[in-house]
Amino acid sequence: MKGVKLAFVVIVAALFTTTASADEKGKIGYVDLSRLFDEYYKTKDYDKSLEAEHKEYEQEAKTKVDKIREQQGKLELLKEDQKKGLEADIEKMKNDLMEYDRQKKTTLTKDRNEKIREILLEIEKIVSGYAEQNGYALILNDRVLIYGDPARDLTQDILKTLNNAQPKPPQK
Repeated sequence: MKGVKLAFVVIVAALFTTTASADEKGKIGYVDLSRLFDEYYKTKDYDKSLEAEHKEYEQEAKTKVDKIREQQGKLELLKEDQKKGLEADIEKMKNDLMEYDRQKKTTLTKDRNEKIREILLEIEKIVSGYAEQNGYALILNDRVLIYGDPARDLTQDILKTLNNAQPKPPQK
């Protein structure tokens, strides 16, 4: 137990030494990465685009489902020998719908993940540039903090920098 306490004291001392030397070389700050991501204009623009794509996908899927239901409704009216061909067509339409659904979801997920990665890399680049310009030795993600002095929260400043790059709408 004494060894554990000693190790804890050594780790805490090392952290204080690291923090002190970082403060001597430059400032330390932190950001709320989730907020930066959510409030970045490119994230908002992408969310609108993704929502439109998703609505288009849902409409296409609904059209396919409606067509299947329409064909199923016709089954009751047909003679047994005619039902076989229509049942085969309906089964093919169901399989096509499932394949369409699988492919579309895979594509949307892949596109979404690529865009998220792209946006996060842009945020990282802006944060790095901000740190260099303003003399910060460290800028941390708030998720790794147990406590952060609100005076060291750089989220709002960096958010302004991110959104200053937003293209302005044309003047009329």
